[in-house]
Amino acid sequence: MAETPIRNLVLVLGDQLDADASAFDGFDPASDAVWMAEVDEESTHVWSSKIRTALFLSAMRHFAEDLRARGFRVHYRALTAASPVSTLADALAETLRTLQPQGVVMTAPGDWRVLHGLQRTVRGAGLTLDLRDDRHFYCTVRDFSRHLQGRKTLRLEYFYRELRRRHSVLMDGDEPVGGRWNYDSENREPLTAEVVATVPAPVRFEIDAITREVLSLVEQRFAAHPGVLDAFSWPVTRAQALQALDAFIAQRLPQFGRYQDAMWPGQAWLFHSHLSAALNLKLLNPREVVDAAERAYRDGRAGLASVEGFIRQILGWREYVRGIYWTQMPAYLERNALEATQPLPAFYWTGDTEMACLRDALQQTLNLGYAHHIQRLMVTGLYALLLGVDPKAIHAWYLAVYVDAVEWVELPNTLGMSQFADGGLMASKPYVASGRYIDRMSPYCKQCRYDPQKSTGPKACPVTVLYWDFLMRHEPRLARNPRMGMQLRNLQRLDEATRDAIRAGAEAIRQPEG
Repeated sequence: MAETPIRNLVLVLGDQLDADASAFDGFDPASDAVWMAEVDEESTHVWSSKIRTALFLSAMRHFAEDLRARGFRVHYRALTAASPVSTLADALAETLRTLQPQGVVMTAPGDWRVLHGLQRTVRGAGLTLDLRDDRHFYCTVRDFSRHLQGRKTLRLEYFYRELRRRHSVLMDGDEPVGGRWNYDSENREPLTAEVVATVPAPVRFEIDAITREVLSLVEQRFAAHPGVLDAFSWPVTRAQALQALDAFIAQRLPQFGRYQDAMWPGQAWLFHSHLSAALNLKLLNPREVVDAAERAYRDGRAGLASVEGFIRQILGWREYVRGIYWTQMPAYLERNALEATQPLPAFYWTGDTEMACLRDALQQTLNLGYAHHIQRLMVTGLYALLLGVDPKAIHAWYLAVYVDAVEWVELPNTLGMSQFADGGLMASKPYVASGRYIDRMSPYCKQCRYDPQKSTGPKACPVTVLYWDFLMRHEPRLARNPRMGMQLRNLQRLDEATRDAIRAGAEAIRQPEG
């Protein structure tokens, strides 16, 4: 019997695993169908790590099973160990020729490249893509564009306050709860061994048959890709994501704020939420995450500083970077305000370096697909910025290795916040520091052959050497930034002999490896 003709083919991508998405509005199981596809392109346009690829594929397969259980027709193109290499555009073009739907519908994706590739494919088939708003976010791109209008500078704090008011989050009437918008000053304590001993064990999820099949496939098809799958235990279903949310609120949120900037060797999880992957796959809605955190404060289960700091990351920062991405692409990807051209060090793919902080963060990243925001900003990102790595190279690395990496969120965080390649559109200053910052926020330096206090000589910390070299190389530009005044005044204290020694040390660090 011939299949019932399809009215609308609903496209669902790997980061759109939400049964309440706008693409399903008006969905009729009798006349509509869902299309999902696993393709090599999404693991090879950057050298995606095994654990990142496995998370996407497992979550997609579980979501497809859930849709089938709801009675939806699902056309699912799965990779096998021997299936031909494919792209999303080619896979969709073949499906459109075969199924000949009357229309194509999708929720707006999170990647400019993917969106425009799919639009071209649909147009090539003589159809129009019905592109719908992503209701997963508090703020539409149109809203963000309006926020931009008439502003000489764009800053998170003003945008965040606007969203707090609009959505009545942590508000007492017209005023912020507690009388302050921001509790950052209370959220920057270093850890101690005694506190680390109280860190709860992470939530672990059983590897079911679907995930086992995916792990085997990834090991075969992407054998040369970085990373390992031994520790895979990410939530791959909506039920698991909700379990992870509950565990964070109960076990980690009370201490999250106080220690959110701290690092500790061998301790990946600390008091962070580990929810970004589930949020970015759309297994969780940010509203339910924010609401759960606010309820914890209102019920007396977590302090205001922790709750506000966590909510700001979701209601503020997450929405902010998405707005920047979609209002600035595609030109944003090409920005390189600091004219950085160095290649990414090869040890970013192996963790094989004598620098204790980088070694721990990189090996953790490759083993788990995860590092918290300070490890990304002030260790891996800081070193790349100080070294002068081409921003597109470090962007491709971040997109490849982290399980929560979708370009709308990863690119602005990397290119704008971490590398200052947008010249200050996103961040008001470059986030640069010497090795002394890492020493203050972690015990890494106590285990390292380098001394964070030294900028010259055989024990000079590469981060410290490159920090002073960065300030010297970019001094004219940085002098125009009032937030860099203290750092540049400290630079003025260096005599010319010290400056020459630092320049020579930095040049030696930049020499090609091997």
